[in-house]
Amino acid sequence: MAVSLSTNAVKVYSPVTGQYYGECKGHSATINQIAFSGPSTPHVLHSCSSDGTIRVWDTRTFQQVSSFHSGSSQEIFSFSFGGSGNNLLAAGCGAQILFWDWRSNKQVACLEDSHVEDVTQVHFIPDHQSKLLSASVDGLMCIFDTEGDINEDDHLDSVLNVGTSIGRVGFFGETYEKLWCLTHIETLSIWDWKDASETSFQDARSLASKGWTLDDVDYFVDCHYSREAEQLWVIGGTNSGTLGYFPVSYKGNKAIGSAEAVLGGGHTGIVRTVLPMSSMPSGSSQGHGIFGWTGGEDGRLCCWLSDNAPEINRSWISSALVARSPRTRNTKRHQPY
Repeated sequence: MAVSLSTNAVKVYSPVTGQYYGECKGHSATINQIAFSGPSTPHVLHSCSSDGTIRVWDTRTFQQVSSFHSGSSQEIFSFSFGGSGNNLLAAGCGAQILFWDWRSNKQVACLEDSHVEDVTQVHFIPDHQSKLLSASVDGLMCIFDTEGDINEDDHLDSVLNVGTSIGRVGFFGETYEKLWCLTHIETLSIWDWKDASETSFQDARSLASKGWTLDDVDYFVDCHYSREAEQLWVIGGTNSGTLGYFPVSYKGNKAIGSAEAVLGGGHTGIVRTVLPMSSMPSGSSQGHGIFGWTGGEDGRLCCWLSDNAPEINRSWISSALVARSPRTRNTKRHQPY
């Protein structure tokens, strides 16, 4: 498990025991995204930064083994691997989208006319690996086909207009045809990217705030989708560090329901990232009842136990971090280490 810090370093931990392994240092500005490359090379970690680089790390030695440079010293906010041959690395760099062939480290394309402000997200679409979605501060999401020689005249498939600066996006659904989008003003929208239909929650924060008895939801951190349950949750937080998983209904009567999980007592400030154990390659079987991990501006990395967690070494659990907030009816509550 990798964690990016405000010191521009990445620290590596065990997601099961919390053991600290080491850190990767080299970036000279804010790290904007980190991701492991995949099951075939589980020790390879990538990070992109406002220093204009994407760096490749070997987490066995914590050394940089490769890097990609924007060439213009523009900030890189997001990156994604994909393409029909799985050989492309795409990055949002300023208002541009850059493409490299990661096998040769050569830049193969630069799209600079589709967005007029910073590109905050790029994602190759799961199960549609030649399709790339980009999202920007300009409020637009663009979908490109990256087959062949990539250019905007021939490869821009569609444009979705969210209307306000886009923070995070993600794909879900049986064939990943659905898309969730969180904006910088805390609105949520659900799209079918194939037919451009939209369900919008402009009042998402107030709807979520009604879904528990705690303080108002101040911000959204992420969304989480369970393929087994076919359920999407939006994860909202308070400035004091409590998180809630709020179910989103986007078919028929649209609604954001009461919190189905509350993570309280672990953080004392804004939470920036959530890593569910179910999203890790190892699954929850090795997690010994671990619900997931969260990281925040308070410098804390919190591990959360599921309600049905088996008895574990109690010395791992700090009594100072156990949730003491008022219990919400029909709410699962999780305790951090």
